[in-house]
Amino acid sequence: MPRIPRPCLLLILALTVLALAASSASAQLAESAPAAGKAASGPPLLGWSSWSNTWTGGGKKMTADYIKAQADVMAAKLKPFGYTYINLDDGWSQGFDDHGRLQPDLHRFPDGIAGLAAYVHSKGLKLGIYLTPGLRAEAWNANSTIAGTDIHLRDIADPTQTGNTQKNSPGKAYHIDFSKPGAKEYIQSYADLLAAWGVDYVKMDFVGPGGGNTKADAREDVRQWQAALKKTGRPIWLELSNSLSIANIDVWKANANGWRIEGDVESYNRTGKPQLTTWNKVAVRFNDAPKWAAFAGPGGWNDLDSVEIGNGDSDGLTLDERQTVLTLWAISASPIILGADLTKLDDGDLKLLTNPEVLAVDQAGRPATPLNQKTKQQVWRVKNPDGSYIVALFNLGAAPAPVEVKWSDLGLTRDVAVRDLWARQDLGQFTGSYSATLAPHACQLLYVGKPAPSHRGPSGPWSTPHS
Repeated sequence: MPRIPRPCLLLILALTVLALAASSASAQLAESAPAAGKAASGPPLLGWSSWSNTWTGGGKKMTADYIKAQADVMAAKLKPFGYTYINLDDGWSQGFDDHGRLQPDLHRFPDGIAGLAAYVHSKGLKLGIYLTPGLRAEAWNANSTIAGTDIHLRDIADPTQTGNTQKNSPGKAYHIDFSKPGAKEYIQSYADLLAAWGVDYVKMDFVGPGGGNTKADAREDVRQWQAALKKTGRPIWLELSNSLSIANIDVWKANANGWRIEGDVESYNRTGKPQLTTWNKVAVRFNDAPKWAAFAGPGGWNDLDSVEIGNGDSDGLTLDERQTVLTLWAISASPIILGADLTKLDDGDLKLLTNPEVLAVDQAGRPATPLNQKTKQQVWRVKNPDGSYIVALFNLGAAPAPVEVKWSDLGLTRDVAVRDLWARQDLGQFTGSYSATLAPHACQLLYVGKPAPSHRGPSGPWSTPHS
């Protein structure tokens, strides 16, 4: 088996850094260049969300100081690898302004959202915020006027219809009738306010048809929100949640930048040792991701939910399972939005989260699919533009087992080179197939093809963005 000379290997490693820097710059440009009909566009997002660590204890952690501390760590340790979004989930607001729009809780955010956004932006990062469709019942009851009009909020909503899939208070909302005068103006005034604050991302939760506690149809809300965000002139990313209906993918794809394909990944463990997630919460995504793979592409991505990695044993996953989670998210071209407390980053987890070759697979934006799902030992693959492949081997079983990929299943007839992207090592050339015995819930992520010339760096052809 031929070996790469050490000087050449060092050159390859050096070129990786340059390739990643160029990739990061192009990604930032892409995020600022809206796709047709959308306010923002770009590769799958890399960032952090507050929800996994703030939902307990009445959301007491949800403060400006807590969010700033997360931003400080991201800027220092994760931003060099492409992580840029700091996203506020539920818990940032308290009541409504004089025009029926949520306003920040000034006890927790004394400088408002605009002040927090300014801080996050000063770190070279972006700020996200959380909303739900429809007109909240509290705003309906107040019946304020819509900004810039003399139309009242009760004139635009139907209290006999549910506005989103969150049935219980305080998220209860009424359906907005966009045929009514003032309805579009209400959404536009909301979008203008977010843009004025400096918001870069909106998570729209409890969107129906989809998951939640009750049925609701928020498709027109999504259309109107995208149109309003685009009209602001600010590249604001719109992400939809959760468990969106695949039957309505045409609506999500035309009007959003991402859509959650599943329910929450959090364990919501209220007793015993705290843990962010469990293997069972993760494993269900192996069944659902392939159904959505064909719909992902530039500007619109299948969202597998937050990545609960970063706090070591508190993640709720073994080390092998953490690597498998990141592999599935990367080969699915999913946004990688961390749920861990970044101020308590585990060194081993940080190494996983910043592997440049794995992140390059995610950012290339080409979702993989399995050869078959009849067994717990699975081979997922996706073809690169040059004819090579990214291949993931998974052992989803409870005991060690071999997993094999045959070149004939990939349409390859020659001997091919194999590189382990997690280990960042070239494994050599193999005839006919490649096999590895994997521990329970473990994986390998491989490049399969011609040996990558040194001038391309080990990020190689798999880092070429989807076109």
